[in-house]
Amino acid sequence: MAWLIIWPIINAVGRTIWRPDAEGNYGFNLSSYVFFFSDQYSIDNLAVTLWTTLMCAILLLVICLPIALYLRFSQGRLPAYVQALAIFPMFVPSIILAYAFIRVLGPNGMVDILLNAVGLPKIRTPYLTPWGPVIGLVWDNIPLTVLILLSGLGSVANQAVEAARDVGANRLQVFWHIILPRISNSVLVAISFSVLGIFSSFTLPYLLGPASPEMMGPFMNRTFREVNDPLNAITQAVITFGFCIAFGLFYVRSVARNQGK
Repeated sequence: MAWLIIWPIINAVGRTIWRPDAEGNYGFNLSSYVFFFSDQYSIDNLAVTLWTTLMCAILLLVICLPIALYLRFSQGRLPAYVQALAIFPMFVPSIILAYAFIRVLGPNGMVDILLNAVGLPKIRTPYLTPWGPVIGLVWDNIPLTVLILLSGLGSVANQAVEAARDVGANRLQVFWHIILPRISNSVLVAISFSVLGIFSSFTLPYLLGPASPEMMGPFMNRTFREVNDPLNAITQAVITFGFCIAFGLFYVRSVARNQGK
């Protein structure tokens, strides 16, 4: 922890706030942060990163919660197949996912070929648009989100659900009053883990997203390698880490709450 995480963080923060001035004298200096928050291109990149993260979090919750509920309260062979399909993306590397995305949904991809074969117009491809990384990142994070939600649903007793139904509660009432209060921490943990991974992702935004604006991962890489500006790249990394700390606090708070019970 100290060698691989804590020290690099302290070193990065120190290098961006304790720097020499024009005369070569070291001192407290926030000019790199002032530049970031006054540069419209940097602000646009941060905004598209936050937007992508928010869209992915909402879609993951909308997609994965019904899947987890179905797997928890269903029996038979079909739920086993559904669970296998939900976990399958965990074993697909991001680079393979990006290639498959381009071949299926990209320009002149499989979907366009099939539509053309039946005389229908081509779709507007999400490739190289802000929705490209959203689709890829949601698909990539489904397994972990489903597993965490499914683990939380294990604390919901069948007797509690049956008792609510016996007194006349419908499905929505059972979910809202019986299930959701018991899995709220699991929902928070699942979203926190997904957000932390999405916010700092690189491969899928780099391959599927637009060149401008771009997410913070590709932005840091381009600033460091192509622009050859290590200081601003480190500043972008510190700002990204600051947002990740804010998201991580939700996870820490959830864990602390569970241990206090």
